[in-house]
Amino acid sequence: MATDKVSEEYGSLVFTDADMQQRLPKPTYKELRRVIDEGKDIDLDIANEVAHAMKEWALEKGATHFTHWFQPLTGITSEKHDSFINPKSDGTVLMAFSGKELVQGEPDASSFPNGGLRATFEARGYTVWDPMSPAFIKDEVLCIPTAFISYTGEALDKKTPLLRSEVALEEQTKRVLALFGKEPRRVVTTCGPEQEYFLIQEDDYKARPDLILCGRTLFGCEPAKGQELEEHYFGAIRPSVNAFMKEVDDELWKLGIPVRTKHNEVAPCQHELAPIFEQGPLAIDDNLLTMEKLKLLATHYGLACLEHEKPFEYVNGSGKHDNWSLSADGENLLEPGDDPEDNLQFLVFLAFLVAAVDDHADLLRASVASAGNDHRLGANEAPPAIISVFLGDALTPVVEALIKKEHAESHDRERVDLGVPALPDILRDNTDRNRTSPFAFTGNKFEFRMCGSQQNLSDPNIILNTAVAEQCDRFCSYVETHGDLEFMAAALQFVRHTFRDHQRILFDGNGYSQAWEQEAEGRGLLNNKTTPDALPCMVDPKNIAFLERYGVLTETETRARYVAQAEQYAKLINIEANTMVYMVRHMYLPALFDYSGDIATSVATKAEIGIESRAEREVVTTLTGGINEIYSAVAALDEDNRHAQSIEDCREQDDYYRDSVIPKMVTLRAAVDAMEMICGTDYWPVPSYNKMLFYV
Repeated sequence: MATDKVSEEYGSLVFTDADMQQRLPKPTYKELRRVIDEGKDIDLDIANEVAHAMKEWALEKGATHFTHWFQPLTGITSEKHDSFINPKSDGTVLMAFSGKELVQGEPDASSFPNGGLRATFEARGYTVWDPMSPAFIKDEVLCIPTAFISYTGEALDKKTPLLRSEVALEEQTKRVLALFGKEPRRVVTTCGPEQEYFLIQEDDYKARPDLILCGRTLFGCEPAKGQELEEHYFGAIRPSVNAFMKEVDDELWKLGIPVRTKHNEVAPCQHELAPIFEQGPLAIDDNLLTMEKLKLLATHYGLACLEHEKPFEYVNGSGKHDNWSLSADGENLLEPGDDPEDNLQFLVFLAFLVAAVDDHADLLRASVASAGNDHRLGANEAPPAIISVFLGDALTPVVEALIKKEHAESHDRERVDLGVPALPDILRDNTDRNRTSPFAFTGNKFEFRMCGSQQNLSDPNIILNTAVAEQCDRFCSYVETHGDLEFMAAALQFVRHTFRDHQRILFDGNGYSQAWEQEAEGRGLLNNKTTPDALPCMVDPKNIAFLERYGVLTETETRARYVAQAEQYAKLINIEANTMVYMVRHMYLPALFDYSGDIATSVATKAEIGIESRAEREVVTTLTGGINEIYSAVAALDEDNRHAQSIEDCREQDDYYRDSVIPKMVTLRAAVDAMEMICGTDYWPVPSYNKMLFYV
C-alpha cells in the first residue's frame, strides 16, 4: 500500500459508519445508530434493510460468502461460510442475504468446549449479530461479528459475558458520574493490546513436530548465544521480517485495525506489534484478527509465526499487555490531570481500580491462567504470579498522604537537561514503567501485564470490568449511607478508607525479587503459580455470586467455564506428553542409535588394527548411558500420561498433570537435551536452537 493510498484504503474492507450512512435510508440509519449507541433492540424490518445494504457492499468488494464470526471457549475465532447464492427455477441464481440471516445463525454447539452445557446429542446453538462491532471482509467472505449461545440461552463464547460486563460497568459508572453532576451518553472501556510473537523460518517449523502440534519446542539444548548481548531489542529489523511487517500493516489497515508500533523484542526472533486504543470489545476483536493475519502472512515470506507464550527455553517468552482505561463521552476517567491530588473524580476511580484488583486478585489470576502462560509467569521477562498494583512516584505520595490524612503535592513533570545544547530538553513522565508489575498505572491507564500472548483478552477484561462495576456500586451505597456528610467530604472519606483498606496490594518495587515473594506472603497476597492452583477459585461461591450479581455469568455458565478451562489444561499437557513420546521413539532414539552405532563401529575397527580410541570409547559410553536414561524416562512418561487420562475429575486430573506428568516431561527433556550436546549435527533429526533463533 503506497503511502499516499493509506488514507484511501484504510478501513476499505470494513462496513463502516460512512458506508451505512451512504447506503441506508436516513430513518434506517438513525435507528441502527440507536441500536449501536444505546443498545436498543433491532427490528427485523431494519435488519432486512441493513442486510441488503451490507450484501451489496460486500458483493462490490468481491465477496461471495458470508459467515457469523464468533469466539468460542477455545479462545480463538470460528466461522462457517454460506454463499449468497439463491437458485431460481430458470437455472440462474439470485444473490440474496436476509435480515434473519444477518441477525441469527446456527452452528453446532456441542462440538466446541462447553463445560457440559451441551451434550453431543444436543447440537443446536445460535450465533447472534453484534451490531456494535462492524462487519468486515476477509478472504472474500463477509464476516459478521456475533455472540454464541446455546439452545437454552447460555453463553458459550468469550464475547457474550464481555458485552454483559460492559453493560454492567456502564450502568454503575453512570451512577457515580451522576453524583459528580455529569450525565454522559456512553461510558465505554478502551483497550490497546500489545502483541508479542516469534518469527522463525518455515522450513525449521515444519521439521519440528513439537512446534506444529504444541506451538512450542518440547526439546532443545541451550544455544551458544541467547539474548545476553541485548542487541536484538529495538535493533535493525531483518529485510524479510520488515517486508512481512509492511504487509501486516497494509492488511490490518484495510480492516480498520489501527496498528501503529512495530519493533524487535528482547529475545532473538521475537517481535511486537501495538495498536492505537479502541473501544474494549472492538479492540479484542481486532486483536484476534491480528493474530490470525500474523500467522497467515508469515507464510508469504517463508516464515512461521509462533504466538505461544514460551516457544523456546532460555530466552524470553511472549505476553500480551492489556492497556485498559474507562471513558465517558470521550473523557478518560483515569486521566489524573495536572494536579491529581485535587482531582477528586480521578482519585475516586483510582481507588476503584486498586480495590477491584485486591478484592478479585484470585479471579484476575485465573483469567490469565493457561498451560502456556505457566511457563512464562514468574520468569525474568514476565510479572510474577503474585498480583500487585504499581502507582509510581507521582501517585504513591498522594495515596500515602491520603491514608495519613495529610496533604501531598504530586511531582511536577521535571525537565531533563541532556547537557548538549543542540539537543532539546525533554519532560520526564510522572510515572515510570515498572516492567515487573502485573498491574501498573502508566499515565492515564492501567497495564495488565500478566496476559499470555495467545489468549483472548475477553477473559481478564470480563473480571476487570465487573470488579470496577462492583466498586462503583459500593461507592454509591457509601455516599447514600453517609448522607450526613456533604458529597465531596463523603467521597474523599471513601477514597481514604479504600486506599487504607487495600494498601497491601500497592507495591512499587522489584516484583522479580525473592524478597518480594516473602513480603507478599506476609501481606496475605495470593501466589498461585500454576493453572491448577489458579482455576478452582472460579467456582468459589463468593465469586459465582459476584458474577451473577451483575448479570455477567450465571452459576451454570461460570461452572461450565471452569470445567472447560480445566479440561483444556489437561488436554494440552496430554498432547505435549504424547508428542514427546512420539518424537523420542521415532526421531531421537533412532538418531542416537545410528550415531552411537557408527562410533562403536569405529572403536571396533581401530581395535582390530591395534589403535587405541579413548575419545570414541568415552563418547559411545556416554551415549549408551544417555540412551538408556531416555528409554526409561520415555516409558515412565508414557505410562504416567496414560494414567492421567483415566482420571475423571477435572481438578484431580489437572493436579496430577502438574505434580506427576510435567516433572516426568522435564526429566525426559533434560535427558534428550544432554544427548543433543554431544550428538553429531548431521545425525540430529530436528533443527537446533542455534539454527532456529539465528537466521539471515
